Amino acid sequence: MGNVAVIGSQWGDEGKGKIVDWLSHRADVVVRFQGGHNAGHTLVVDEVEYKLSLLPSGVVRGGKLSVIGNGVVVDPWALISEIDAVQAKGIEISPTNLVIADNACLILPLHRDLDQAREQLRGGHKIGTTGRGIGPAYEDKVGRRAIRICDLNDQQSLQLRIRELLVHHNALRRGLKIDDIKVESILSQLREISHKILPYSGSVWRILDKVQRDGRLILFEGAQGGLLDIDHGTYPFVTSSNTMASQVGAGAGIGTSAVNYVLGITKAYTTRVGSGPFPTELDNEIGKTLGERGREFGTVTGRKRRCGWFDAVLVRQMAKISGINGIALTKLDVLDGIGNLNVCTGYKINGKTFDYLPSSLVDQENAEPIYEVLDGWDESTKGARSWEELPATTVKYVRRIEELIQVPVALLSTSPEREDTILVHDPFS
Repeated sequence: MGNVAVIGSQWGDEGKGKIVDWLSHRADVVVRFQGGHNAGHTLVVDEVEYKLSLLPSGVVRGGKLSVIGNGVVVDPWALISEIDAVQAKGIEISPTNLVIADNACLILPLHRDLDQAREQLRGGHKIGTTGRGIGPAYEDKVGRRAIRICDLNDQQSLQLRIRELLVHHNALRRGLKIDDIKVESILSQLREISHKILPYSGSVWRILDKVQRDGRLILFEGAQGGLLDIDHGTYPFVTSSNTMASQVGAGAGIGTSAVNYVLGITKAYTTRVGSGPFPTELDNEIGKTLGERGREFGTVTGRKRRCGWFDAVLVRQMAKISGINGIALTKLDVLDGIGNLNVCTGYKINGKTFDYLPSSLVDQENAEPIYEVLDGWDESTKGARSWEELPATTVKYVRRIEELIQVPVALLSTSPEREDTILVHDPFS
């Protein structure tokens, strides 16, 4: 038995929430290790829908410890609002089952202001951020001027930290023609929220060290997807953190040897939110059908997702970079009755053939997919819970994907419901 890291192998929205929830019954602790409340998970449990952005998906299962690591940037107002919403649906959340790293950096209203002002200035060349301040918060973290949760414990020290922060932000705001912010404004806002957030804070690295020494199992939950990684994604149309499994160590405060298995959540087709290259995008009826059947709207923003054929090149690339041991193939039922299915096996870029996606944005935008056509199926796969319930053509599709991405399928998901999952190989074993 070993610890498992769950990451997205595409541009996010692969269905990580359901899979993490499904796996969490085997784990003792569920840990978020990067991202912010720009990443949304939708869980359906006993016909009750939960929309989570900051809370680890394990919170909906009783008896689990949920942890938000130092690699996450935390909007305290958004977090408290999310806690209240989940509690209103009968889920108990308290400092006994939720811990937030005391060295996690905060997202403040000024970060949201900056994020939205920059996107607006980009006009038709938007990055496609959620406008929630995640990027600017990570900038302040790297710039060593961020406010951390532990800073909320001392008002005098906090005031000095805010002064330093505003030297930078007010200069930016003047350039963007936004009014300056006064120290007292930020200080009073943080005073109002401090007593709600501080009871959850703790030394996460110490907690996880004890969990490991006690032999308990940890499930590490990633946000977004590999193709949005700040280093290895389709830069600059990426998020502001590392989304790969290697980020677990830095983002949770634990040695990288703690991860024994990396599970890549992979949608049976491809989607993307916002701007950026998308070689297999379908701007036609099939793309529209995939979007409608798959309910392809962002959990956080409600934005419509772009849809396209499965891109085996990209998933294979992410698997190599992140060390994925097996994939969980999700939303297989969305392909029911679509007809023949195209799978991208390579690209043509300026007359040359590539079996990977180059780093250059110009090359990425000029990539033309090379397709292999596979037979589709007319039967329903929705709700299937065993291989025997799947049409033979569906099994062939899954097996071909395994060959192309060079990674085996560990799990298959056939609906949003928790139990509509086929276990091929137990990642915890």
